[in-house]
Amino acid sequence: MPSILLASTNAGKIREYRSLLSGLGYPLVTLAEQGISKVVTETGSSYEENARIKATAYAELGHLITLADDSGLEVDALGGEPGVHSARFAGEDATDADRIRTLLARLDGIPWEKRTACFKCVIALATAEGRLELCRGECQGMIAFEARGESGFGYDPIFYLPGIGKAMSELPLEIKNEISHRAQASQKVHEALKRLCS
Repeated sequence: MPSILLASTNAGKIREYRSLLSGLGYPLVTLAEQGISKVVTETGSSYEENARIKATAYAELGHLITLADDSGLEVDALGGEPGVHSARFAGEDATDADRIRTLLARLDGIPWEKRTACFKCVIALATAEGRLELCRGECQGMIAFEARGESGFGYDPIFYLPGIGKAMSELPLEIKNEISHRAQASQKVHEALKRLCS
């Protein structure tokens, strides 16, 4: 089986994808493992555009089928923000804790029933020859009043799942990998790979 290049340097995301895609039969390799240090800038205005930009650029660099994603948190009370700007919501060099503080400050005074939100993810799979497949997933929830839990990354500590009664960061990885936006998109990767490799 050919290897799949995972176009991310985010340790949390790499860990999740190694778990989510462990049954594919395709070995996953990272940019670092392939000696690729070039940074591809996300210049798109949508998750689809950003995922496509990264997947196609790194597929050309690595000469491998490449998986890249773009994901974000959309908060209804903020008109869908931070959206595609989720990673840069508190500035270029902000930490996850900085982003959470910024978001909670923006939601100060917003009552519980209006704190609805959605995590969205688009995975792009690209070949060096220019073929492309997109896989989408989303997960509905609420924004908690304070961070909870120790696992996960990004906005997971404040993304509360009413049906489960816990924040995303309070879930074991095996449960998160059944319900998250990234899990929903990943479930479509196998069929997309079949189409790419046919």
